[in-house]
Amino acid sequence: MSTIVTPTPLPGLSTVPPHSADPLGPGAKRALVAGMLGAHLLGGWALLQVPAVRQAAGQFAPMMVDLIAPTPEAPKPPPPPPPKVAPKTPPPPAPVIAAAAPPLPVPAPTFMAPPPPPEPPVLPAPTAPPAPPAPPAPAVPPAPAPAAPRQVVLTDTDWIRVPQLDYPLASKRLREQGVVLVRALIDTRGVPRQVQLQKSSGFARLDQEALGKAATARVKPRTENGVPCEFWIVMPLAFELED
Repeated sequence: MSTIVTPTPLPGLSTVPPHSADPLGPGAKRALVAGMLGAHLLGGWALLQVPAVRQAAGQFAPMMVDLIAPTPEAPKPPPPPPPKVAPKTPPPPAPVIAAAAPPLPVPAPTFMAPPPPPEPPVLPAPTAPPAPPAPPAPAVPPAPAPAAPRQVVLTDTDWIRVPQLDYPLASKRLREQGVVLVRALIDTRGVPRQVQLQKSSGFARLDQEALGKAATARVKPRTENGVPCEFWIVMPLAFELED
């Protein structure tokens, strides 16, 4: 149950009769209206401080909200689909009028000569028998091996340079004496190509001196049948001390 509260006019304010003359100006009217609104608001706030009035206002508020809430609108129906347009059919093609072709000329009959008689087959010419193989060339006999150098005895005119011996000082002090036989292979230029000790003097120092000096000897080259050849010689080299 709701209670209707009638605002009480404030002291000092008087109501103006409706048909009386309006002695107030526009500014005074605005001030009067503002004062009345403030008084009503202040009175309403004071009434809300009373517990019974606050409870009644709490019950009345939902009813006012329900009355004020707008009614939801019903959903609008969907728009109708657009009408289907039938596809346009292309017009039929115009008939093609074919012109009548002129008649083809009839070819004149041709006369063909009979084919020539076939030629006889050509037989291949007989081939000559293959020539017998040539006999192999005779084998060239190998060149004869050069003859082994033979030993030659030289004369005084065959020497170009005789070996010059130097007596070793140690052998001279020890009185070492003797004859050394040196065997030498002379090449086609007359130069000893090999030297060998054929007979020792009995003293190694004398033998080494004889072999070294025998390599410096030079003799006249020799030929056989006009061809230069090598040969062996034996050089006796003597070491003798004077008394």
